[in-house]
Amino acid sequence: MSGEPTRNSRRLADYRKPGFLIPQIELTFELAADATRVTALMQVKRQQPTVPLVLDGQQLELQYIAINNIELRADQYQLTSEQLIISDAPAEFSLQITTTINPAANTALEGLYLADNVFCTQCEAEGFRRIMFFPDRPDILSVYTTHIIADQQQYPYLLANGNNISTEKLANGKSRVSWHDPFAKPCYLFALVAGNFDCLSDSFTTASGRKVSLQLFVEPGQQSKGQFAIAALKRAMRWDESRYNLEYDLDVYMVVAVDFFNMGAMENKGLNVFNSKYVLADDSIATDKDYFNIESIIGHEYFHNWTGNRVTCRDWFQLSLKEGLTVFRDQEFSADMGSATLNRIDAVKLIRTAQFAEDSGPMAHPIRPEQVLEMNNFYTVTVYDKGAEVIRMLQTILGQSGFNRGLACYLQRHDGQAVTCDDFISAMEDANEVNLQQFRLWYSQAGTPTVAIHQRYDSDNATLHLSISQRHTATVGQPDKQALLIPLQVQLLSSDRKVNQQHLIMLSQLTEQFTFADIASEPVVVWENFSAPVKLQQDYKLPQLLLIAKHASNGFARWDAMQVFWSDLIRQKAEQPTLSLTLPDDLIKLMRQWLQQPLSDKALTAELLSLPDFDTLAEQYQHIPVEAILCGLQSIKQQLADVLAAEWQQCYQATTSGPYHYNENEVGARALRNRCLNYLALVPQGSQLVQQHYSDSDNMTDTLAALTSAQQAKLASFGELATDFSHKWQNNVQVTDKYFSLMACDPTDEVFTHLTALSQHSLFSWKNPNRVRALFGAFSMRNPQQFHRADGKGYSCLAQVVARMDPINPQVAARLITPLLAWQRFNDQRRDHMLAELKQLAATSNLSNDLYEKISKSLP
Repeated sequence: MSGEPTRNSRRLADYRKPGFLIPQIELTFELAADATRVTALMQVKRQQPTVPLVLDGQQLELQYIAINNIELRADQYQLTSEQLIISDAPAEFSLQITTTINPAANTALEGLYLADNVFCTQCEAEGFRRIMFFPDRPDILSVYTTHIIADQQQYPYLLANGNNISTEKLANGKSRVSWHDPFAKPCYLFALVAGNFDCLSDSFTTASGRKVSLQLFVEPGQQSKGQFAIAALKRAMRWDESRYNLEYDLDVYMVVAVDFFNMGAMENKGLNVFNSKYVLADDSIATDKDYFNIESIIGHEYFHNWTGNRVTCRDWFQLSLKEGLTVFRDQEFSADMGSATLNRIDAVKLIRTAQFAEDSGPMAHPIRPEQVLEMNNFYTVTVYDKGAEVIRMLQTILGQSGFNRGLACYLQRHDGQAVTCDDFISAMEDANEVNLQQFRLWYSQAGTPTVAIHQRYDSDNATLHLSISQRHTATVGQPDKQALLIPLQVQLLSSDRKVNQQHLIMLSQLTEQFTFADIASEPVVVWENFSAPVKLQQDYKLPQLLLIAKHASNGFARWDAMQVFWSDLIRQKAEQPTLSLTLPDDLIKLMRQWLQQPLSDKALTAELLSLPDFDTLAEQYQHIPVEAILCGLQSIKQQLADVLAAEWQQCYQATTSGPYHYNENEVGARALRNRCLNYLALVPQGSQLVQQHYSDSDNMTDTLAALTSAQQAKLASFGELATDFSHKWQNNVQVTDKYFSLMACDPTDEVFTHLTALSQHSLFSWKNPNRVRALFGAFSMRNPQQFHRADGKGYSCLAQVVARMDPINPQVAARLITPLLAWQRFNDQRRDHMLAELKQLAATSNLSNDLYEKISKSLP
């Protein structure tokens, strides 16, 4: 489409039921790189009188259109750059449309595209309209039959949704493969993949005895790197049966790994398409975090089979209906597969950084948005991760058994339907005979509540009085807020151990009083497990924080107490720049104890010994003091390295493991040992130790730990180690992405030389989202020292990348722009630089809707 994109916002309030349904569709694809021919035969039924049939379509060349086998004249339909409209459609009819598309030119990677000689589709949210004319909305559910015709030698595998029903060789050297999916689905779940792959085959027997064929398709030569992914898939299938009594429903489950993909993965019915980053792994190229992510995302896409596919969204404003729920399910799965405490800590880190930042910025929105220009912009941490926290609150309120009853009711009641968030809450209410009317506000109200707890202990009557309040700040389009229902899981813990109680407090008013009787001595109130996505204000003193860190029964609460202490200390430095940061003796004593006698959960020990990152600290300020945060972190880290040098060394030497294995105990041991290494890099003997650690490493986790430690400590050996790493892995794209990200995090101004050089690397491609994110995403999100330079050079670098990416891939450009949208939260100099870059981008002609929406909302 030429010219400026259409700028029409859509509103939830404007939703109308579809005028027509399409219960069946038969598709034939004749694949060719620059001229793929798509023929669609649809059975159409009118649902609303008098309305025209409106079919969405973008970048399509119409070849043929017929109703009931009679070709339409040009005056019987209207064709625009985005729609095909038939005004006088009958009540029930067959509609045949043939179009041609150009997959090779589709660098946006939406719809059907060709990359690395693989045909692939991505239809969520609105990519199907780039394949054919169709009402591209999730409440049109159709049974699909798909025929794929392509050169047999070049594309030996022709895959689509459902079960394979026929395969035939044609006379012209081509193959025709047909697929049928018996489950009605929206078009966003349609999938087609054609290419040359290695296939890893396995099987799974369901609880009811059905045998399911499992097939994992990877780039030729990469078959061995798919073993962990397919084993993770089987664990996910078994877990969903045991936890929720949900079985898989087709004869085959296929996963295809491709290197060119905008997202992490896509849950297309029976044919998941994955970014290869989240499939390919072995002990030489994958870190512990890579293995965790693969298992988590494999589980996430599989769990969508019920929460997203069998029951789907009525409209895209309901996106959290499937994504928030399924993120929660994959978090529960990961918690059961490994450390529940560490999983919870990782989830909360994301909420407290990216999601809280989104809540306080120009793109703030509730988990069920009210209005949107470009739907791709609402695939956000708010919809996904805050959405998961809202689901978690439901389980906290109802209990696990009550939540499971509600989920079962929801899936039974709405199987095969496209529904809303309200339908989900209603099922929870009906299954548990409760009223969740106030809880529904979490779906419509944006922003992060602040909860303040004030306590008063009456020793004469052994009574604890808590005054708890919730405060809400205005967000975009929502100046006034209502009180939310907020579940607070707390432990009452006294220093003499006479008090050790767990309570669930339900805060429903702006301010409420809670009284606890028979409290033998004054306790501290411990917030357990981040039971609501809120900011907690409580006036803890150092002895109270240390009490929590040492004795709280909840591992998350122990870690959180340490984070609160470090945050308070750095805030003091920010407010009083001349203040000398001195670490209390009691704190050093506790850290020494953890190093000399680590907890049985060594990964938790590593977290207890860690400092908050820049983004976590930045979210605690209305105006972010960049230098104060960075200087405070560096000062504290150096003091800890110096004061505890002997203990870091002792713990490092004592925490050993044999040959690499990915299991919970060894992951924890590596995390603790590498935490020690990171501090030891700052002491005189550190350089030699880091080099030895790098040399001795038999796995990517330890290798990157050595490189990162050398880089952060600015050791002279870093350049030599990084060069060795680059040469060793120069032909491996997965590890090259790691190298790109490593070099993009260089805290010195040499990073700009690295960015320029690496953007010309033989494996770098502006058309590949993984390469762009690995290099420039890492720079803007993980290198605060250079990205937030006072002279604005970091901001200019990112803006240039965004401008270059927008014509190629608008989704990637819109995600990259995010750090610049927070310009109002920085001082005058940084703010002015950010604002100037945004204004320059806004003046660009033909700006995509993806990027236009974000920039226009952020500008004053």
